[in-house]
Amino acid sequence: MHAPTDLSMKTDEVLRVELEVFRREHRDLDDAIHALVERGTGDQLTLQRLKKRKLRLKDLIAQIEDRLTPDIIA
Repeated sequence: MHAPTDLSMKTDEVLRVELEVFRREHRDLDDAIHALVERGTGDQLTLQRLKKRKLRLKDLIAQIEDRLTPDIIA
């Protein structure tokens, strides 16, 4: 995740592309974490780093989704 986190400078089209990339990376990390746990080959430090990265991606995905979703005025 080398993209700047300042979402205000990006177009919606760029954000949509980044959103898909980040979602894919999040799924890949989830698969990697599960594989390491199932095999018992992952040390705790590696698992912790992967989980932190996954959480950062989750937060970034939520920020982008908020930016792309229009506010609904009741």
